Amino acid sequence: MPRYEYRCRTCGDTFELSRPMAESAAPATCPEGHQDTVKLLSTVAVGGTAATPSARSAAPAGSGGGCCGGGCCG
Repeated sequence: MPRYEYRCRTCGDTFELSRPMAESAAPATCPEGHQDTVKLLSTVAVGGTAATPSARSAAPAGSGGGCCGGGCCG
């Protein structure tokens, strides 16, 4: 079950709740009993790389600048 993070606007407390995705937008009450809470955006950290070392070395070297480092601008 996903965990969602909320912040209480009344006391400033930040807390987490485990609830089904279908209830993610439902109002949440802070542990102190206050009703005025907002759901916070969560961040996800992902490690590692998708490319293998040989695939990275085969990529064309950019000449700098441009939207993609110059590799697509000729």
